[in-house]
Amino acid sequence: MNTRRCILSGEREAREGLIRLALGPDGQVAPDVRARAPGRGAWIGVDRAAFQKALEKGKLKGALARAFKTSDFAIPSDLAGRIEDALQQAALDRLGLEARASMVLTGSEKIDVAARRGQVRMLLHAADAGADGKRKLDQAWRVGEGLEGTDHSGIVLPVDRAPLSMALGRENVVHIAITDKKAADRVGEILGRWQVFLGCANGTQIAVPVTQAAPDIAVD
Repeated sequence: MNTRRCILSGEREAREGLIRLALGPDGQVAPDVRARAPGRGAWIGVDRAAFQKALEKGKLKGALARAFKTSDFAIPSDLAGRIEDALQQAALDRLGLEARASMVLTGSEKIDVAARRGQVRMLLHAADAGADGKRKLDQAWRVGEGLEGTDHSGIVLPVDRAPLSMALGRENVVHIAITDKKAADRVGEILGRWQVFLGCANGTQIAVPVTQAAPDIAVD
């Protein structure tokens, strides 16, 4: 397994579960959530609260200096927010790619049918999805997976239907089903990093709804 050490906790974890920081051309520390930027990188595996605390107390600066082997860099005061934004964009971009590859279903009726047939590998809900719509699709998924009577349910994302619809290029995307295992693994990897940073890695819910729940409208 390809592992890296978190510069703040000191623990070694799988690279796929960590977030990489890199030095930008302007000498500022920037999130590199796709781990593609050239040069030395620094890896973190803590949540936003712990990251912000390390930033404010100066621990982050020292850890980065050791990782980058230089103290000639600047840390933006809003770096935590930039990391969260980058994780969100990476997740939306990945969902868009999977949708264009026909690995994604939208529309409550289509998802319900596929879920009951055992064809859904991952189920996602927009933050503003109605409780009844989530409940029905979660139940359909449990039926298809043979998990009736359990709390097996889809992931509630910390974004509402507007950015999801834009990312997938479809109207009114409230629920998303991923029907291919490899596609679900790819989405799950970036969602996992997002969950860790938002401090909810041990549960299915990434975040509380960001807006008041609106009624679901079945639009394909």
